[in-house]
Amino acid sequence: MSKLTVYRHREDLQQQQPEGQRAPQPSFSSIDPVVIAATLAEKGIGFERWPAPVNLSSNAEAEEILRAYGPEIARVQANGNYQTIDAIRMQPTHPDRVALRQKFLAEHTHAENEVRFFVEGRGLFCLHINNEVLQVLCERNDWISVPAGTKHWFDMGENPEFCAIRFFNNPDGWVAEFSGDQIAKYYPLLAD
Repeated sequence: MSKLTVYRHREDLQQQQPEGQRAPQPSFSSIDPVVIAATLAEKGIGFERWPAPVNLSSNAEAEEILRAYGPEIARVQANGNYQTIDAIRMQPTHPDRVALRQKFLAEHTHAENEVRFFVEGRGLFCLHINNEVLQVLCERNDWISVPAGTKHWFDMGENPEFCAIRFFNNPDGWVAEFSGDQIAKYYPLLAD
């Protein structure tokens, strides 16, 4: 079930809480997709629920995934200048899961919108906007668009299980600029 949790971020949080302790209580939370979409829209974040009608085999390759979701991909491409489309699939047995998780957990920005459509599993987008941290639990059927320049991080959990189609304006694909801020350590991670 998709979920939005909003925390009020205090600049002194890192000085007051040792690493490993979590953020203060959330100021807002919802599992209603309409409320999630409206709340995120106020912050410039796109969120929609789309049907993910295809059940993929556990060993489906990227080409098969992209072919299966051709109509959904065409719909996103019609509304944006996305030169590169790929599919990322993470499973608990992926050999690089630990390194990739750590890389995505570091707060960063992109020079382009980060657009994802989850066709399987789930992942946690964490958005640092002004004095708030918004955690969006995205699951199958969720489409999210994070505007360029938005500070964020992504947690796929210790035992990742998701497949998402990624849309890029940049022909080089995923390119991040890391902030160096350790903020992610003070907020909840994706529970397995």
